[in-house]
Amino acid sequence: MIRVAILSYWHVHAEEYTEAFRNHPETEVVALWDENVKRGASYADKYGVECIPSLDELLSRTDIDAVVVTTPTTMHEDVIARALRAKKHVFTEKVLSVTGAGAEALMAEATMNNVILTVALRRRYESEGITIERLVKEGTVGQPTLIRVRMAHNGATAGWLPEHFYSLEECGGGAMIDLGCHPMYLIRLLAGIPQAVTAAYGYMTKRKVEDHAAALLHYDSGVIGIAETGFVTGGSPYTIEVHGTEGSLLFTSEQGEDLLTLRGADGTVKHIPLDKPEGSMFDEWVNRMLGTKPEGDNTALAIDLSRIMEATNESARIGGTVRI
Repeated sequence: MIRVAILSYWHVHAEEYTEAFRNHPETEVVALWDENVKRGASYADKYGVECIPSLDELLSRTDIDAVVVTTPTTMHEDVIARALRAKKHVFTEKVLSVTGAGAEALMAEATMNNVILTVALRRRYESEGITIERLVKEGTVGQPTLIRVRMAHNGATAGWLPEHFYSLEECGGGAMIDLGCHPMYLIRLLAGIPQAVTAAYGYMTKRKVEDHAAALLHYDSGVIGIAETGFVTGGSPYTIEVHGTEGSLLFTSEQGEDLLTLRGADGTVKHIPLDKPEGSMFDEWVNRMLGTKPEGDNTALAIDLSRIMEATNESARIGGTVRI
């Protein structure tokens, strides 16, 4: 049994991840640490585990094999590096780092210490991601010309997203570096890393970070990527569009119903069943720790995501195109 500790309940997904590893047949949650001592004590009581006030003490424990990092994003480099040097396996919320160089350094640290570092790129392991990836590789739409992914919610306008998600100091950005990661790594999965990015950020709620955003990803091959996100959108479905020389794939997910259609160049419309995932992002980490699954593309996607996000934030800052 892999013994897991949770590092911080800052992120909105921390409780979900706790439950996932409490209920996974190969893992158990045995301890936690939080940079907010009072918050940590509260969650320790809730889950009936030990709250260890010192991160160094937790990482020195031989009865802890692995950690889940759900700290503020800007703490990732320090906390993850310390965990890797203590030879703890790490599962972390995206992004791995706010810079490409930081992400590369952390992956190198994991390799040097012979531990598994996996980033929570959820949609890459779910039905829509694996199905569309397969169809594109099979040439179903011909040569891709444009890929658009939109993921947005109303967390800012409806008031349910925690206020600290609008802190530049804690998050390293706003809607794009949080929710916009999903469109970014899906486009990267289908088209590779872009050569440049042009971004536009909006500030509808007048906070210090953007609450909605769009980025145009430029490829020397001629493919165009469009990543859209936001915290100020009501009723916007999760959407993936892959347009190509021979047809288009259109995916939408709303009210719990996923629908994928293929529109051919001849005008035909065909509904495509979604492939069943072989496992979740949690299984990806656990199976790699157990040695039952070889390393896939999580490492490459995670590093490139940080590189793209760094360029996207810089593009919005300067108001122009940034080469990657």
